[in-house]
Amino acid sequence: MFSVCGIAGLYSPNGAPNPELVDAMRAAIVHRGPDEGSTDVFGPCVLGHQRLRVLDLELGFQPVRNETGEVACVFNGEIYNFSRLREELGGHDVRGTGDTSVLPHLYEEDEADFVHRLRGMFAFALWDGARERLVLARDRLGKKPLVWTRLTDGTLAFASELKALLRLPGVEREVDLRAIDEYLSFQYVPGEQTGLRGIHRLLPGHRLIAEGEALRIERYWTPASAVIDASADEEWLEIVRYRVREAVELRLAADVPLGALLSGGIDSSVVVALMAQASSRPVRTFTVGFEDGRYDEREYARAVADRYGTVHEELAIEADVADTLPRLAAAFDEPLGDEAAFPTFLISEQARQHVTVALTGDGGDESFAGYERYAAHRVAAVVPSAAARLAAPIVRRASSGREPRSPVFRAARFLDVAARPRSARYTRLMEVFPRELRARLWAVEGLPGMNLLLPGARGITGLQLLDVETYLPGDLLPKADIASMAHSLELRSPLLDHRVVELGLALPASLKTRGLTGKIALRRAFADDLPPEVAKRGKTGFGVPLGRWFRKDLRELARDVLATDRGWFHPAEVRRLLDEHESGRADHGHRLWCLLMLELWVREHVETSTLVAAA
Repeated sequence: MFSVCGIAGLYSPNGAPNPELVDAMRAAIVHRGPDEGSTDVFGPCVLGHQRLRVLDLELGFQPVRNETGEVACVFNGEIYNFSRLREELGGHDVRGTGDTSVLPHLYEEDEADFVHRLRGMFAFALWDGARERLVLARDRLGKKPLVWTRLTDGTLAFASELKALLRLPGVEREVDLRAIDEYLSFQYVPGEQTGLRGIHRLLPGHRLIAEGEALRIERYWTPASAVIDASADEEWLEIVRYRVREAVELRLAADVPLGALLSGGIDSSVVVALMAQASSRPVRTFTVGFEDGRYDEREYARAVADRYGTVHEELAIEADVADTLPRLAAAFDEPLGDEAAFPTFLISEQARQHVTVALTGDGGDESFAGYERYAAHRVAAVVPSAAARLAAPIVRRASSGREPRSPVFRAARFLDVAARPRSARYTRLMEVFPRELRARLWAVEGLPGMNLLLPGARGITGLQLLDVETYLPGDLLPKADIASMAHSLELRSPLLDHRVVELGLALPASLKTRGLTGKIALRRAFADDLPPEVAKRGKTGFGVPLGRWFRKDLRELARDVLATDRGWFHPAEVRRLLDEHESGRADHGHRLWCLLMLELWVREHVETSTLVAAA
């Protein structure tokens, strides 16, 4: 009964919500679960869902209830340890053969604490009719989304995607400019903010409990290093092999076609290798590429596909970029400036023509310390700040106009980071618009803010934890979820199994980074399972040729869209960014993408009215 889907609902402690409003909310997220759906009334609470059928196809309908019908639940996601949980619930009448129907019975035993027993990705809404209590919860890492707001009459509204809340009368569409300032800094809106005032994300590892007028939010899980009894490298590597293999195999259950998104990097290649070793039939794999060789990984993906005899599909992105952007903007109802959303959106569309479920390598960098910024942060600590400050301007001038992946550009960025105080280095590595550029851009008094991201612990582990708390739930996971579910494709991320993450945090520093190379443990643990050219690859990331796009493919669109003056930014500064980029004096591709996606978000989701009249 794996039920990756969309959920929505209303809770009015002082009245009966209108179920037609939940119908409208479901209509806004039907892409998340096109197979079936329902709106069900439980007195002051109305629960809605849209289901994508993956397992237990006949008995997996929702909402699920306990024996008395007093506890009901709608669910989005997958519980991978559901078989064991069903065994533990031997005294209960659990419907069907899948995962979702265990939830109300687990609640009967442990109330809201039952979330600790779940291993998987999920967002759910559970109604306890006897107590008139609503429980909302998200998985530990935030793989499945959940947003909520209070309406003017006190009604609590929630949904898998913000666009569903915008169907409701009384929901304000006031842009939070401080949140937008943070978006310009980091290419995503961090924390519980969504970009609109009064609409909040429920944070990963949290639950929301509403009873009458009272509402409380509790954290039930905090990322931390696992306690592991290991000392020698080979002991650690054996544990890595066991945990990653187990996480992959847990995610192979499906009664529908299943495949993998294969980028050609270490992470997805390890996942495909383990899938192939555990499967009796050839794995279906999908990859994306560009004509520009700097962004094309098809050669490496092909090497993995050939080694394991996968049924391999390649997508060369030659489509009209400007024509695809409106579809992308329609899908992303919160500001997101990560350009990797573009190829993720297209490869998900292609994969969905063949499979319903796809495994990915997402999370390998956070779990096993693969980001170049981890190594750069570590090396920067031993570079004298004074020397870095002297060298940085010289290298910066030499890098002017260079493509961001070029060695000179990366060297300039590294020296710029090394010249900063330790407390500001991570922020500088992550920034799209540094504070000095935002100060030139903003035409609004009181902005920009400082927007520092500070590690709570020293060393590589501190940086991993910071990414798990900020970048992962704010950028990487929403990007993957929205881009895939827009096409009704379910993604599973074994390297983000919470036990894999806890193991990765616990690894000794020598098995995390060495020099500028990361993911040492993952590389060594699975070196024999990968083609040599893949096993030795450095981190490249899922990039797109923004530099060329804004000089050619997107030039006219960007000029037209960014000419809009909302009073937020100085028009002359926006024109300067466009002019410098087009002339080749600087590469502002990433910044222009963030500005373009912001404006398209406002047009699509803030200005466009899709309200439903209240009955």
